[in-house]
Amino acid sequence: PASDMRVAAPCPNANWPPRYACHSVGSTSCCAHPLDPGDPPDTVKHKTNRSREKREPSPWRDRPIAESLQLFEDMRRGLVDEGKATLRMRQDHRNDNYNMFDLIAYRIKFTEHPHAGDRWCIYPSYDYTHCLVDALENITHSLCTLEFESRRASYYWLLDVLDTYKPVVWEYSRLNITNNVLSKRKLNRLVTDRYVNGWDDPRLLTLAGLRRRGVTPKAINNFCREMGVTRTEGEVYLHKLDHHIRIDLDATSARRLAVLRPLRITITNLAEGHREEVEAQDFPGRGGGVYTVPFTRVVYIEATDFREQDSKDFYGLAPGKTIMLRYAYPITCTGVKKGPGGEVEELEATYERDFRGEGRKPPKGVLNWVAQPKPGVEPPSFEARLYDTLFTTQSPGGSETWLEELNPNSLAVVHGALATPALAAARVGDRFQLERLGYFTVDPDSRDDAMVLNRTCALKDSFAK
Repeated sequence: PASDMRVAAPCPNANWPPRYACHSVGSTSCCAHPLDPGDPPDTVKHKTNRSREKREPSPWRDRPIAESLQLFEDMRRGLVDEGKATLRMRQDHRNDNYNMFDLIAYRIKFTEHPHAGDRWCIYPSYDYTHCLVDALENITHSLCTLEFESRRASYYWLLDVLDTYKPVVWEYSRLNITNNVLSKRKLNRLVTDRYVNGWDDPRLLTLAGLRRRGVTPKAINNFCREMGVTRTEGEVYLHKLDHHIRIDLDATSARRLAVLRPLRITITNLAEGHREEVEAQDFPGRGGGVYTVPFTRVVYIEATDFREQDSKDFYGLAPGKTIMLRYAYPITCTGVKKGPGGEVEELEATYERDFRGEGRKPPKGVLNWVAQPKPGVEPPSFEARLYDTLFTTQSPGGSETWLEELNPNSLAVVHGALATPALAAARVGDRFQLERLGYFTVDPDSRDDAMVLNRTCALKDSFAK
């Protein structure tokens, strides 16, 4: 309570300058530093830091309680400029623990309060509120990372002074994941300076970012359960998190067909108006539901699944080569159409309807594809956002130049990807495995006429270990 705090007030000595900073106070006394009229706003902070480094007590630690309370009231009413006064707890400046050197309890910030609006301009510090909130909420165990271990003394000091309930405090090593930063200060820098697109940017390992990327609570819990709790500092490889994400999504994400970078194929031995439905499986090999995929004269495959020069280790399409369209029929490339610059623009192919004859083997290459749902009508399109590691180095954040380690290719946006009609009906938050492409979720940026899919993770770990 404010009545237990002792706040600094201007010293009545007429020889001192007329402006002062309230250097806050503790439970039984107070202190203040005088300021020259021309002092910059951060003088209080600098003087406080210097006195703490030298273990010097503030000359205003023992100010009269009445004067201290009056100045604290002036702070609360907004009569003191921001940066010109702080309230400090009167602890033990001779203690070997730096976190017992009269820590700040309140400071002035003319920032609108979420509940009180502009009627409140003093804000408590972490060191002041942490233990009080834990005690008031009857927290049994307060869990902190190891860097807060030295703060345990000040945590219990304030609770002892107030003679109130004291939770158990446990410290453990923080979770460090490769190619990422988890420091709140660094995350705030990334968001504030717009290196990423907000706290829910799917490249961040915030809960909001993971949710938007399509990661499930079960995957996060399983990952944390495997990591356990330890006091040993270390790093966890990002692919371990991806492993748990894949396990969960593999069991829960229905399969769908789509192509990210479509290459058009005209099947010349199909009639212009031909249309049929082929059955595809939600969970191939496991039973369960099915969905239908239109098969027409014009289909699309991934552009990277075609090469003009075939090779033994290539299972895609090439001139004169036969591949299988997933859930449908084999097709054989019979022609290649190129643009003015020599780039492949379209293929021609024939399909074989009766390919399951006795003794016949299907082609080794099986490709994902989509088709025009009706002759002359293009498949539903969507925007695909493909995410990579946020940093190029395994352990970013270890130096002042950590921002230079950001991965310039951490996000690739693919426009004009094509999907089957079954995928077009998805809603925000729905998760799918796009066969051969990875796990995806529908992003909140989606509109009825413009779907956006975020890639949660690839089907296999492609990151170099």
